[in-house]
Amino acid sequence: MIDVTIENFEQEVIAASMAQPVLVDFWAPWCGPCKALGPILEKLETDYAGGFKLVKINSDDEQQLAGAFGIRSIPTVVLLVNGQPVDGFMGALPEGKVREFLDKHVTAGAAADEGEPPDIGEEPVAEESPQARLEKLQHAVATDPANDDARFEYVKALLLGGRTADAKRAFEPVAAKAVGLRKLDALKRWIEALDAAEGTTPADFDSRIAANRRDFEARFARAQALVARQQWTAAMDELLEILMRDKAWNEELARKTYIAILEVIEPPKAKVADGQIPPEDPTVATYRRRLSSVVLS
Repeated sequence: MIDVTIENFEQEVIAASMAQPVLVDFWAPWCGPCKALGPILEKLETDYAGGFKLVKINSDDEQQLAGAFGIRSIPTVVLLVNGQPVDGFMGALPEGKVREFLDKHVTAGAAADEGEPPDIGEEPVAEESPQARLEKLQHAVATDPANDDARFEYVKALLLGGRTADAKRAFEPVAAKAVGLRKLDALKRWIEALDAAEGTTPADFDSRIAANRRDFEARFARAQALVARQQWTAAMDELLEILMRDKAWNEELARKTYIAILEVIEPPKAKVADGQIPPEDPTVATYRRRLSSVVLS
């Protein structure tokens, strides 16, 4: 069991979850149910012998982390795999129920298998290749052209794979709807960024920004170049620099682009049991909160 703070969160949680599932226990010293659940989790970490890593976050001391995960009550437990929250529960469950929860994702004694990564599913499932996913999405769009969610995922997958021309062709039939649909607007702004940033790099605009920190045209061009390279958080950081100086610049172009990036990077919500709250992606939550603090200031 490891106590995690904002300083070691990236290493002990995000990086660690690339090698094995990480169970995050949000607690506080005054919380009675937390004191009941904590020993159960520590016992199970030993029982599962490396099947998962347990970390604890004091939600009073680490309010930024608690806010990033959207913690509403404690104890709340969140399981991360490959850097992403995949499941969670609230309240002090009995040991049997916690075992049921863990058994959906981890295997007891996984560390005993030399050279084998921990099994995070009940049964081995072959990971879907990017090409197979593209073909599935392409089929979904072909069979139901009005399915905007499927089209969003299809065009997004093409753009992530660098297939810009194919993405533009797939997006064209719904381009006119982008004005009223946030998902499609996000794709439109991504494609515009790719076109605008062609032949440029983010560094091309550094000297202009250094000479005039209010050169919003240069800052926005730099943000578009970062979007074109899928450097999402760096792009949002640049857009925040505009928003902190002029929220309404160019008909709120920075805010609208920032929201589009959040739409692109937000992963699908994890499926949870009735009564449970799906954990929010920490990066998305953090940048949503940063946007709100700037826009509402």
